[in-house]
Amino acid sequence: MPSPINKKILKYLADLARLELSPREEERLLKDLQGILGHFEELQRLDTTEVAPMTGGTSLKNVFREDEERKNKYAGAGVEAFPEKEGGFLKTPPVFGNDDQ
Repeated sequence: MPSPINKKILKYLADLARLELSPREEERLLKDLQGILGHFEELQRLDTTEVAPMTGGTSLKNVFREDEERKNKYAGAGVEAFPEKEGGFLKTPPVFGNDDQ
């Protein structure tokens, strides 16, 4: 069966992709694409009736745990050593400049 890719189709695809191909690049790409499609044609001839379909290469599934509220036993630790606090938050110097100016 002849390859469905020829120079005319290659030029059309290159125009769609906005590729400028030199004559040497056209020849090489045409040969590569014909080879790739040849492999697909070969795969289509294989008998896969006894082969289970795959969707991702593995049969593993994610296992999710239920959401639950967990207390952090270290929450608030070290706050007493922080120099400035305001409204229950740690106060730090401005990073991008002083807004008071």
